[in-house]
Amino acid sequence: MPSADRSSWDTVPRLTPLDFDRPNMARLTDALLGGRDHYASDRAVMDQLLRIAPGARQLARDHRDWIIRVLRLLVGERNIDQFVDLGSGMPTVDNTHQVVQRYNPEATVVYVDNDPVVQAHGRAILEENDRTHVAGCDFTDPAKALEHPELRPHLDLTRPVALMMCSVVHHIPDHAQAVEVVQAWLDAVPSGSYLMLSHQYDPADQSEASTLVRTLEKMFADTPISTTPRTREQIQTFFRGLEYVPPGLAHPHDWWPSGPRLLPLSALNFAMLGAVARKP
Repeated sequence: MPSADRSSWDTVPRLTPLDFDRPNMARLTDALLGGRDHYASDRAVMDQLLRIAPGARQLARDHRDWIIRVLRLLVGERNIDQFVDLGSGMPTVDNTHQVVQRYNPEATVVYVDNDPVVQAHGRAILEENDRTHVAGCDFTDPAKALEHPELRPHLDLTRPVALMMCSVVHHIPDHAQAVEVVQAWLDAVPSGSYLMLSHQYDPADQSEASTLVRTLEKMFADTPISTTPRTREQIQTFFRGLEYVPPGLAHPHDWWPSGPRLLPLSALNFAMLGAVARKP
C-alpha cells in the first residue's frame, strides 16, 4: 500500500461543531470534485482535510468514476430504467441522470436529499427534464420518503429499481439503524432491483488506511458531517440476502476499472468499499 505522511495524524485537533455551522458534506464533495457550488467555508474545511489526507480529492474522483461505471452497467446491460439516488448531494458533471439518460432517455431518476441548497440547485438544473425529479426528504426515514410527492408517483414499484446509497450510510452512526434503513428501502422494491452502496471502510488493522480513517473520524466527530467507518464484515451486512455483481465488495478503483491507472493510489483509496448487488 502506498505510504502517507503520518507526521500530523496524532496531533489532529478535534474540530468543534462551530467549525461546521455553514459547511456540509454535499458542498464539501463538490469542492473536492472541482465544482463551483460551494462556499469559502467549505473550501476551508477541504483545506484542513487535504492537509491530513492529501488523497481525498483523488478518492472523490475515483468514487465518482465508480458510480459512472456502475450506472453504465445497470442501464446498459441490466436494462434498469428507474433510479433512486439517496442522499444524492450537489449536482455535478456526469451526475446520475446525465449518465443514465445518455443511454436511455426515457429512464426515470429521483434524487433524494434533505439539504435545501441541494434541492434548490437540483430543481434549477432539472426544470426542463420531466424524467428527473428531486424529493426534498431524509433518506434515513424510508417510510416517509417513499410517500413523498416527488418520489412515489414517478416510480413503478412493480418493476425493478436501482437504489443508490453512495457514500451516505456511513453518516448513520448506529449500525443497527443503518441496517434497518437499507433493509427498509430494499423491502420497498421488487425482485430484480439492485442496491448500489459505497461506504467508508476501516481495515481494522495497523495499516495506514486504518490509522487515517480513524483520524478523520475523530477530526469530524460531533459535527454535521461526521462519519462512522465500518469493517468489511459490517459493510457486508447491508447486502445480506442479495446477489453480488462481480467483483463483489471492492475498493472503487478495483471495481472494473475502465483502463490502466494513470495516478498513484493513496492510503485513503483503501479506506472505501463499494458493491452492487441484485435482489433475488
